Amino acid sequence: MATVLDKPLKRQISVDGADYTVVIDTEGLKLVAKGRRKAEVELRWRELLSGDAALATALNASLGAAARNAPAPAPAPAPAPAPAPAPAPTRRAR
Repeated sequence: MATVLDKPLKRQISVDGADYTVVIDTEGLKLVAKGRRKAEVELRWRELLSGDAALATALNASLGAAARNAPAPAPAPAPAPAPAPAPAPTRRAR
């Protein structure tokens, strides 16, 4: 028989040397960097079951790959120097 999840379950994990806290509660699953409050990854059980989570994950992965493969933006060209003012016409004596 499985235990009912009636309060958040927190566990610490280490990924590539960085520590994270995994929180599993009645709403879903959260992955929070150690010492932070805002979740880096948050999956709701309904999203996971409906397939929306997989779609969002695939979209974020494709956007991240596109950003990594995009060429760096070219630096903006330097503004052209302002043209020198034309010399004032001189008047000749008649």
